[in-house]
This record gives sequence, C-alpha cells and structure tokens, in this order.
Amino acid sequence: MGPVSGLPAPAEPRPGACPAPSRRARPAVMAEGSGGSGGSGRGPPCPGAASAFRRWEQLRRRAATPWARGLLAAAAGLGLLYAVLRVPLRLRDGLAAVTVFLSTLTPKFYFALTVTSSFISGLIFVFEWWHFRKYGTSFIEQVSVSHLRPLIGGAESSPPAPAAFSAGENDTSRQNMPECKVWRNPLNLFRGAEYSRYMWVTGKEPLTYYDMNLSAQDHQTFFTCDTDALRPSDTVMQKAWRERNPQARIKAAYQALELNNDCATAYVLLAEEEATTIVDAEKYFKQALKAGEMIYRKSQNCHSQSPQHEAQLRRDTNVLVYVKRRLAMCARKLGRIREAVKMMRDLMKEFPLLSMLNIHENLLEALLELQAYADVQAVLAKYDDISLPKSAAICYTAALLKARAVSERFSPETASKRGLSTAEINAVEAIHRAVEFNPHVPKYLLEMKSLVLPPEHILKRGDSEAVAYAFFHLQHWKRIEGALNLLHCTWEGTFRMIPYPLEKGHLFYPYPSCTETADRELLPTFHEVSVYPQKELPFFIHFTAGLCSFSAMLALLTHQFPELMVIFAKAVLRVLWPVSAPSVLASS
Repeated sequence: MGPVSGLPAPAEPRPGACPAPSRRARPAVMAEGSGGSGGSGRGPPCPGAASAFRRWEQLRRRAATPWARGLLAAAAGLGLLYAVLRVPLRLRDGLAAVTVFLSTLTPKFYFALTVTSSFISGLIFVFEWWHFRKYGTSFIEQVSVSHLRPLIGGAESSPPAPAAFSAGENDTSRQNMPECKVWRNPLNLFRGAEYSRYMWVTGKEPLTYYDMNLSAQDHQTFFTCDTDALRPSDTVMQKAWRERNPQARIKAAYQALELNNDCATAYVLLAEEEATTIVDAEKYFKQALKAGEMIYRKSQNCHSQSPQHEAQLRRDTNVLVYVKRRLAMCARKLGRIREAVKMMRDLMKEFPLLSMLNIHENLLEALLELQAYADVQAVLAKYDDISLPKSAAICYTAALLKARAVSERFSPETASKRGLSTAEINAVEAIHRAVEFNPHVPKYLLEMKSLVLPPEHILKRGDSEAVAYAFFHLQHWKRIEGALNLLHCTWEGTFRMIPYPLEKGHLFYPYPSCTETADRELLPTFHEVSVYPQKELPFFIHFTAGLCSFSAMLALLTHQFPELMVIFAKAVLRVLWPVSAPSVLASS
C-alpha cells in the first residue's frame, strides 16, 4: 500500500538520530534504556526508552512491597518442598524393592555374606597388626592423616604461622627434646673375624647399612686429614674408606701398602675386614702399631709449623689410639686379660683427654672378668659422676657390685617378713637406677629375650645399648650367685616410681621417644626391637578385631541356626524400614 496522498513522505533517519519507536522494537529499546540509565546515571536518550524505563521502575517498586515478597517466598517454598519430597517418594519405592529382595534371600546367602565379611575384616586386622609391629603406627590412620585429611580440608583448619615464628618454635622444641645421639660401641666386634663368620654360618647379615655407613663416616673422620693429598698411599686410603664393597676396600689397602709399606691405616683396614681370626687381626694391628708410632713421632716434631701439620698430628693420634685399643681387645679375646688391662690403663694415662672414646668401659669388662671388684669400684668412683654422661655399663655395673654384697643370702620370702636391710635397700635402689636409665637390659640378662650380635654403634638408653651390654656382661651376672634372682625380684618395681606419662624422670631426664626409630636402623631386621614405653594399640586394630569377631560369630550362628537368623534379619529390617517393611514382609 503506497503513501496517502496529501501527506508528506516519511523522512529518512539521519545517522545518529533515534528511530521512531514501534511495538516490536519496544522491548529492545526498554532494555537498552534501562541499561544506559543504570550505567551512566543520565536520562534515556530517546522518548521510547524513557517510557520503558518508567514502566521498569514501577514494576520494581511493586515487587518491593511486602505482599509481593511474600508471594515470591511462598512460590519458592512450594518449589523447594516439591524438590525435597520428590526424592523420598522415589526412595520409598527403592526401599520397598530392596526389602522385597532381602526377604527372598536364603540362609545360605546370609552365611556366605557373614563369612566373607569376617574373612575380609580378618585380613585387614592381620595387616594392621603387622604394620603396627613393624613400623609402630596404624596403616589406616597413617593413610587417613596423610591422604584423606588434605582432601576434606583438614590441613586448612589452622592457618600457617609465619616463617620466622615457625623456625623459632622448631628450635625451641628441638632444645626441649632430648637428642638421640648415636655413639660408637666401645666393645664393637671385628668385621672379618666375628661379624663375617656369623654371616657365613647363619646366612644373616648382622650389620645394617645404616650402621656400616656410620662406621665409614667415623673412619673418614678419624683416619683422614687435609694433607693426605701430599702422600699417594693416604690418597688411596682416603678413597678406600668411602668404598661400599668390602673387596674393593681390601684391594685398595694392598695398593696403599705397595706405595708405602708403612701405611698404618692400610694395616688397620686389613685387620678389621680381611683377617678371619683374632690371631690374624692381632698380627695386622701389631704392624699398624709399628708404623703408627713412627709416623706419630714425626708428626710431634713438626706439628707447630702450620695448621696442616696440627691436623696431621690429630689424625696420627687417632690412628695410634685406635690401634692400641684394638690390640688390647685382641689380648682380652685371646685370654690374656691382665695384659689387656695393663694396655688399657697405659692408654688412658697417655691420652687422658680422649675420655669420649669410653675406653673405661673396656677396662670395666676386663676387670669383671678378672673378678677384681675392688678395681672395678675404683673405676666407677672416677667415671660414675653426675657431670659425666652415663651408660648402661656404668649403671648396671654399679648395681652388680651392690647386689653382690647381698644377693647370696637374699630371699624374697624372708625380705617380705623381716623387711629389707640397709645393704639390700642400697642394692635395690641401684637396680632401680639402672633400670630407669635403660629399661631394656633386664629382659636380656634374665634371658627373656634372645640376643644378637651387638651393632657397631649404639643408642644410649636404647635397645641397641642393651644388646651390647648384655652380650658382654651376662656372664658376669651369672658368675655372682643370686644376682640375677635379685634382679628378677626387683627390676619391675622401677616403673612404679617413674611418673606416667613420662613427662619427667625420677633420677634421669625423661626417657626419649626417638629411640625406637634409631634402634630399628641400628639393629638387624630379624631382631625384635624392644620398645619402651609400650605403645597403646591403635583404634583401628581394636575396631577390625571387633568387626572380625562379630562377623565370625554371625557366620557361626547362621550356620548353626539358619531359620532363626533369617527371622532375626527380618526383624532388623522392620526396625530399619518400619514404613515399607511390614507390608512387604507380611506378603512374603
């Protein structure tokens, strides 16, 4: 249809001008106008947009009234109620189907179900028990803490502290905790003549890799210095102490002797690892002593020339002391005990500042073998001092001497009637003191636990120290009549005097909690490590044990009384699903 005559034709819109509003374009213009008004804060640029904006404002004002808000809330509540009730209606149908399925099951199914659950829970219980005995922790608890807790947000429950505060707190806790320091075993055996022979006979490795690695570090510290690069033989030996393979170390020692026939450390290595008997080891040590004394005298003459010469003198001193001590131990093992005692006394007089090597413990053991108890008491009077570090050898030897005075006439029945005498009280207190220092020793002395070869390093107050002490001193306790009987009657009374939990000790500082981990590294895997204090069984071991027992009981009852257990299962269903179960079970 063309334009009406007599009227002007509509003009073309200019670029940038607002087009005339139409009904079809009005919603778009309304939206555009409202957006522009909200964005710039100005009025709408066009008349159509202004009318649309006014209508939008009226709608917003009406929606803000209380009755409109109530209507919207009622609609939302009805929708939520429908969504909530829709799931239980379907769940009820599902429960009815499950109830029908369970009501048609036979007693054989219930028996198979209980047997399977008992078997699975039993496997979990056995694995949990094995993991706790081997590692001291619950596997399920460990997995929950390390893997599941971060997933559920447990790690984010506490905000991380600043780095400076955390470091200071860690330093404080480190100072408060007793350090688990590993010491060189003063009575360690010979690798070639004793440890290797044990491995040849039993097929078991008596030394752990951790223990041998500590010995390698000791050898590098004692037998090397910065001036080794100036002597080809010492350079070869420096590499030999770092070798892991025993045959490679022995081969390197022979190479060092080819370069220098007076290399004392090469003879030391051959005596420790190649000699298969104590006699052969003693021959090598005598050659090492001859070479070591000559090198030591040379170092003494020029030690003040430079710091390098002083370091060389310290190294030569360490070699000489080590060789003399091992020679004394060879004499002790070969039965020349008085000669061994003389060598140890001379060594302690010549080098009094090397008391950290604990040569007095070698002397104590040799004097006990001679039954020279007065000399033993004299050594204890010097080294059993409050300012010096204690050891199981010192504490238990002091207890042995006091027990020796009363053990022959001691009787528990007589003591319970007339009471303890002053000497008996002193002996019991000495035993309590020794047991508090190392509570693992009595079980080895009383042969309640089997012994193994002692490691080359020990942890004071730990199981490794107890093994090392009992290995050499059990014969001395057996020699004194009644000593083990007195120990058997009194050692457990120590734990009634120690506060629990072990926040503080009675005569010594609190028993450290880090001994178990270090002892497991030092002692062989076939040895059952003694743990003190005994850890309580984790919750999951009790839980799996109870679950296994309960499932096994249900399986047994189902096998013996199948019909009765089916009735019991249906009764449980009535309790769990009271809505749908009665009608379905009645129909079945």
